[in-house]
Order: sequence, then C-alpha cells, then structure tokens
Amino acid sequence: MSDLLPGDLPRLRTLRTWHAMWIERIDAAITAAEQRERERQQGERARPPQPDWIIELGIGVGSPPIEVHVGGCYAAGKRRRAITREEALAALADGIRACIHCRPDTELGVLG
Repeated sequence: MSDLLPGDLPRLRTLRTWHAMWIERIDAAITAAEQRERERQQGERARPPQPDWIIELGIGVGSPPIEVHVGGCYAAGKRRRAITREEALAALADGIRACIHCRPDTELGVLG
C-alpha cells in the first residue's frame, strides 16, 4: 500500500489534511443522521394511539358527519374526529353511511 502513496513529506501531509477534512464531514453527517433517528423514535413514542373508530365530517362549520370509518382507514378524509364504539353504532343507526372500504358496519356487527 505504501507504494501507492507519494514519497515526499509535503504531499503526504496534504493527503493527510484532505482525508482529515473528509473524516470531519463524515462524522458531522453521522451525528446529524443519529439526531434525526432519535427525533423519529421520539416522535413515534409520543404519537397518540390510533382510534378504533372515526367519523368523517362534511365541509364547513356545523356540517353534519358524512361517513363512519374504522380507525386508520386509508379512505378517511382529513376532516375527521375519533369516536367511541357507541357513537359509531349510533351514527350508523342515524343513517350516516359506512365507508365501503373499511366496512365499519361489518366490524361493529350491524346488519342491514
């Protein structure tokens, strides 16, 4: 390996400086990546649990609910709130439609 390096001291010192600079950059990148990973893990621990049932709300202030979903349904819109099992059953009984993707009516055992 030493035959690949220059033999004179100035060029060897230049190579050492160059590689030390890159080691510092790599160490800084490692530190930043570790910090991002710690923050990601902290965010996962702090995330509230997924609700069992959600109700999707209509557009505008005071709009009636439009659809009941199982918690975590990919088809639920952004305007939603968590509800209890009893509230989900009551909403379905009141005629609010059940999502055709997650089928909360089936999950709740509602027939018809």
